[in-house]
Amino acid sequence: MANTMVVTDGDFEAKVEKAQGVILIDFWAEWCGPCKMIAPIVEQIAAEHSGKLTVGKLDVDSNTHTAMKYGVMSIPTLILFKDGQPVERLVGYMPKERLLAKIKPHLN
Repeated sequence: MANTMVVTDGDFEAKVEKAQGVILIDFWAEWCGPCKMIAPIVEQIAAEHSGKLTVGKLDVDSNTHTAMKYGVMSIPTLILFKDGQPVERLVGYMPKERLLAKIKPHLN
């Protein structure tokens, strides 16, 4: 997780909603198999697009308020924020190429 930040209910507003730029938030849980499968892909994307994309991880079991606020019903859910606003939602495991196809149009 060297290239990702941990986000919680307590700091989500400051780190994501009031932040400038493009931020990908991975809504996940420890017990979720598909979350563990997509985690290394999210890490690779964070490393490869450092400087253009910030990546955060939010544990839905510990941070139910934010998960409920954004209507996260199944995990993994990845929400891409641009200047604090959600612009893309990706639900479930998907290969790196498909993730990048959804993310790259939002990177400047």
